[in-house]
Amino acid sequence: MSNPNPPLTEETHAVGGNINPVENKFTDRLSHVLADLGKNGIFIALIAVVVLFSILTNGILLRPQNISNLVVQNGYILVLAIGMVMVIIAGHIDLSVGSVAAFVGAVSGVFAVQWGLPWWLSVILSLGIGALVGVWQGFWIAFVGIPAFIVTLAGMLIFRGLALVVLGNANIGSFPAEYRALGNGFLSDVFGDFEIDPLTLGVGALAIVALIVQQVRTRRGRQKYGQDVEPMVWFITKLVLVSAAIGFFAYSLASYKGIPVTLIILAVLVLVYGVVMNRTVFGRHIYAIGGNRHAAELSGIKTRRVDFWLFVNMGVLAALAGLIFTARLNLAGPKAGDGFELEAISAAFIGGAAVQGGVGTIGGAIIGGLIIGVLNNGMSILGIGIEWQQAVKGLVLLLAVAFDVYNKRRSGGQ
Repeated sequence: MSNPNPPLTEETHAVGGNINPVENKFTDRLSHVLADLGKNGIFIALIAVVVLFSILTNGILLRPQNISNLVVQNGYILVLAIGMVMVIIAGHIDLSVGSVAAFVGAVSGVFAVQWGLPWWLSVILSLGIGALVGVWQGFWIAFVGIPAFIVTLAGMLIFRGLALVVLGNANIGSFPAEYRALGNGFLSDVFGDFEIDPLTLGVGALAIVALIVQQVRTRRGRQKYGQDVEPMVWFITKLVLVSAAIGFFAYSLASYKGIPVTLIILAVLVLVYGVVMNRTVFGRHIYAIGGNRHAAELSGIKTRRVDFWLFVNMGVLAALAGLIFTARLNLAGPKAGDGFELEAISAAFIGGAAVQGGVGTIGGAIIGGLIIGVLNNGMSILGIGIEWQQAVKGLVLLLAVAFDVYNKRRSGGQ
């Protein structure tokens, strides 16, 4: 007597309510791809903005000089964005970074130009002053309990005033060549004078190899522990696309002047702070505090200490941004740092940081800063006035935060 309910096989089709395993597998893969696209939405947004302005500018945006300028002209904002996203993840905000950058830039001018100190000593002392600024603000925030918004708003006024006092309402310049290299230097011609710099191409190739090795190891590790991984076709497609983007970026830099010193500084910062946020206790504590401060305190996290060191770190990065900006202009002036805090905050939020804290990544902040840089560069090439540039950037920030709020409400069922 035959079995009235034979078991389903992979060849069995959906009949009478039964699910076709082949179709189900396809649906699972499609869902995984769509979920992955959702997670990397900010990266897709960057690509979309680049493609849009490349079309509008007839390809001028993607010329080697413009690609190099994108890094050099926005390096100080990207440095600030790294520290700002950490502050925002912990549930704070820092409005003083532009004024701190201006103040430190002015002080470095006194050290390097007026006092004639060696450039490296001027840089070290300036970074130390940035750390002291962070200690000052961190003390009021962490141990006195004054909200960061108020402390850094006061800091914005205090350090802007001190910058004017140091400068005497005048400009300081010009700086030593080694100092200027922080903002305008390039690592090129190491192996000789070539039309296409081989060192830059080699670094790009190493970056591609490192990316592939890291991604393959991560995928194998997930498979080893039985975790879900993306379909192989999608995995390879992503690697090819990202590798092509890195290769194009490296070739463009090699065709112009080589690797900007600013890019080297940024690469080091991204690697170091990526490890700090993802693989250290301090980084996990930052996320825990931003997610639920009271629960973090009950779990034994010393929230005041974490807050204090966050703002010390922010002071150092603001000082570094001030040095890079001053070096790029070869000038310490009273108007330096204007609007830096707004662009750094915008980069963090556009890059996916949550308004309530607890969410955000270093990579996301960098991509958010690059989106702002592409907008600035593209609209400048098109001859769009500064007033409309400000309006467009404000609209982009509003939409980014609105999208974050929408996702929070949807996930929370509100």
